[in-house]
Amino acid sequence: MTEYIYSKKAPSVLMVDDTPANLEMLSEMLKGRGYKVRAAISGKAALQAARNDPPDLILLDIHMPEMNGYEVCENLKADPRLKEIPVIFLSALTETIDKVKAFGTGGVDYITKPFQFEEVEARIETHLELRRQKQSLQEAYDKLRELEKLRDSLVQMVIHDLRSPLTGAYAYLKLVKDNTDKTLSRLHFGYVAEAMKALMQMIQMACDVLDTSKMEKGQLQLKTADSDLSCILEDSIAGLKPLLEKREIRFATPESPVTVRLDREIILRVVQNLLSNALKFTGEGGLIRLGIETGGERVRVSVKDNGAGIQPEYRQKLFEKSAQDELRTAHQRYSPGLGLTFCKLAVEAHGGSIGVESEAGKGTSFWFELPVGGPVPRQE
Repeated sequence: MTEYIYSKKAPSVLMVDDTPANLEMLSEMLKGRGYKVRAAISGKAALQAARNDPPDLILLDIHMPEMNGYEVCENLKADPRLKEIPVIFLSALTETIDKVKAFGTGGVDYITKPFQFEEVEARIETHLELRRQKQSLQEAYDKLRELEKLRDSLVQMVIHDLRSPLTGAYAYLKLVKDNTDKTLSRLHFGYVAEAMKALMQMIQMACDVLDTSKMEKGQLQLKTADSDLSCILEDSIAGLKPLLEKREIRFATPESPVTVRLDREIILRVVQNLLSNALKFTGEGGLIRLGIETGGERVRVSVKDNGAGIQPEYRQKLFEKSAQDELRTAHQRYSPGLGLTFCKLAVEAHGGSIGVESEAGKGTSFWFELPVGGPVPRQE
């Protein structure tokens, strides 16, 4: 017998049987062992009693008039307040099919009559303890979720507040770099350029974290308009020129505009993230090819590099926010931070899809597809 049975709050058991003699006998036995026992002589009465004051466990007969035990159990499991209450069937039916049906309706155990009280008590204790542990686990999980929300809120607040001074520092460095007096030496000019690159990467990371969180919560509103996708790709390349460092990005501009309905700023950042990721893993002299493929109602953008490639077990995890720590631990160079997670959420918010193809030693190709007509409006 467990300590749980003799806790200050006695476990409550609801007994359901249309035979008063059965109820009286088992009820006295359970009360003698410290249980709080209630009895119901019909299925309807049992459901009403459970709704008025949910018990910790239910002992349920099958053969009853008007509503049998299977129907009672199905009704209990359909009620959000009662569905977690363990139901033990206590019946004279011994056929396997009866037991299977009992478990199919949501019962956790099945005891056949005539029964030994010790067996009934042991099974009650077992299922009460299981329920207690399940409740404790749920409480711990709920508390953890609240702590995670608090942590995320604090992180977002800090990152949001950091973005302004970072942007200010970048602006001042740009003034120094663009000085008209030409007082900077070539060496110091290079230092300022490197500092600006680092600041721009930090600003991009801050934006990715904040917008990834918004998209996860469905709070980021897309500002869609018809845009020439090839112009967005050209602008993405122009914005990354300071990061090239003896690497090349090639893009063959389509002969005619590729018009897609999208949020220009968001897709621009998607392309820049994919290009930055390719640059990060492509060595000196490396080549990155940026391309557009049109056809039907969708358009595909691809970013192909000739770097070392990505092993199969890491490919899909690259897009998962929850896998970033694992990727850093397992193989640091496959950890892109939240950049690819942002890309996945941003593309999917447009009604598109994203993926990666790679072969070790032969480079990597990231791609995403967008519907030409833009995202489908959400059904309210």
